Amino acid sequence: MSADFSGLRAVIFNCTLKRVDAPSHTQTLLDAVAALMRRNGVSVETIRPASMPIAFGVQPDMREEGWSEDAWPGIWEKVRAADIVILGTPIWLGEESSVCRLIIERLYAQSGQLNDRGQSVFYGKVGGAAITGNEDGLKHCAMSLNFALNHLGFTIPPQADCGWIG
Repeated sequence: MSADFSGLRAVIFNCTLKRVDAPSHTQTLLDAVAALMRRNGVSVETIRPASMPIAFGVQPDMREEGWSEDAWPGIWEKVRAADIVILGTPIWLGEESSVCRLIIERLYAQSGQLNDRGQSVFYGKVGGAAITGNEDGLKHCAMSLNFALNHLGFTIPPQADCGWIG
């Protein structure tokens, strides 16, 4: 018996610090994650936040807080429509990248929203983490990212992280 995942949508955040589409170890790992999902019928979109004008802050649209530009509202519509959200990040000094933390903060900005049943807007969405780097800290970063996603309302299944160090 095989499952049909063709109706599922995934959003993968590549939280590399590289602004352009230059090769990155994080992208290499995320390409493997995306390929696995696609082989199982999941529609996948990768977003590279460092290449976008995402404002800092914890409001749904920071333009209402004085920022002249904020790409988050458009990104949020993709996240809202997704069933799966993966945070991919390199490790810097034992922690996720600042870009990854920005995405967590912007996800938190939506945490006051509810679905049509009065539950967290993240209810029923699955989260996970993919971590790369040249130093130890993979498990610590996975713990931090998966906790943040779970705290927001995502479901974190067993073994919802992967990493490549070295």
